[in-house]
Amino acid sequence: MAEIPAGAPAAVDLEDDDLDSRPTERLPMGQLFQISLYWLGINTIWGGIGVVVQERVPALVAAGEAGRFLALQSVVTMLMAIAIQPTVGSISDYTISRWGRRKPYIAIGASLDVVFLIGIATSNTYLSLVAFLVLLQFSSNFAQGPFQGYVPDLVPPSQVGMASALVGVMQTLGFIAGGLIITLGYVLGDFTLPTIALGIVEGATALGTLLWVREGRAGRDRRGRSWLTIARSAWGTDVLRERSFVWLVLSRLMFLAGINMLLGLYILFMSRSLGLTNDDKALWVPITQLVVAALTVAAAVPSARISDRIGRKPVIYAACGIGAAGMAIAAVAPSIQVFVLGAVLMGAASGTFLAVDWALMTDIIPKAASGRYMGISNIAVASGGPVATIIGGLLIDIVGGPAETGDGPRAAFAAGIGLFVLAGVFLRRVDPRPRDVRLADEIARAEPTPAVTTA
Repeated sequence: MAEIPAGAPAAVDLEDDDLDSRPTERLPMGQLFQISLYWLGINTIWGGIGVVVQERVPALVAAGEAGRFLALQSVVTMLMAIAIQPTVGSISDYTISRWGRRKPYIAIGASLDVVFLIGIATSNTYLSLVAFLVLLQFSSNFAQGPFQGYVPDLVPPSQVGMASALVGVMQTLGFIAGGLIITLGYVLGDFTLPTIALGIVEGATALGTLLWVREGRAGRDRRGRSWLTIARSAWGTDVLRERSFVWLVLSRLMFLAGINMLLGLYILFMSRSLGLTNDDKALWVPITQLVVAALTVAAAVPSARISDRIGRKPVIYAACGIGAAGMAIAAVAPSIQVFVLGAVLMGAASGTFLAVDWALMTDIIPKAASGRYMGISNIAVASGGPVATIIGGLLIDIVGGPAETGDGPRAAFAAGIGLFVLAGVFLRRVDPRPRDVRLADEIARAEPTPAVTTA
């Protein structure tokens, strides 16, 4: 076990394998692509389900109450995601199997996703819809927590920027693919078959991960601890010692809540604030998604390369500013064309952020416990939508009232500006240096200064 000097701060009192450095072997581009591909499948589900929920919930509840019922289902599903992802991610860190430590959970979660999507597609009441949404959060996060450990497991420092950019691109392409698939529901007059199709895409990308992604380091030694103890350890307070990690999770939460303020409520904005019909939305929903996707993808790789040169934080600050500007334009948009202009800026902000935030998170977490820490960090991803829906949904009902006026969605978008500001404020507290460098500095500062003798 690595020796820690007496008097060193508690933050460096870690298990020996927590001090391991990143992998050093460069990966071929095909492997980097494959590591990222399952993100496309995961986000295909949520890109499509986001549209389904915005269309189905208002039809299943009383007039003037859609916002609060959207907020309610967001809270319930968020709690499931928060509970499952870090817990299963932590368990996977210690798993030893013939498939490795990540793949068993991906196989189980992806299979259950398809089952629960069928349940969502055939639900005819608000309660049944929410029940299957909760189950889908369980299965999706059961796979996602372990899966996102692959970048810290396999990618060397010289390729983290590119890997992070590919993650951002795949997340965006998946979200857009899901939206485009579900848009067929407007044409068919029913969302049943498009919803089931989301699961087919996700299952195909999961199969590719199981077949072609190689496993990284072996599972950690449990040291005689039970699996229940390991599961509970995911929520140990030692995480709070990683202060830069905590601040970055909060920054990520605020930024993604800002993005989701638009993506989670733009259907209501189109209907209530701009007066678009279903035929109009069949055109403008995919246009909006394609525009956001194009700008996100276009911004991802250049942003990652720039961050390799000037650092991660300045690029994320720029993303916060661009996102706030885009949200402001969307909030006051008098027409769908102006709204799309705001969406363009939101896409650029999203691509910039997703490409760089992953790299920064990967830099600062303990590598051997990557499943646990990436699972906890992804609480921000799981909570971004619900936080936006809670704030925005309540504002829509309060400001828009029973008449469901267009002022409600505009007020929600205006609140989104503040979320980007908070993301920048929290980012200030993050130390961007790689974790091993920070630990070495803390150990050096904790060592006693040699006494100076005089003649």
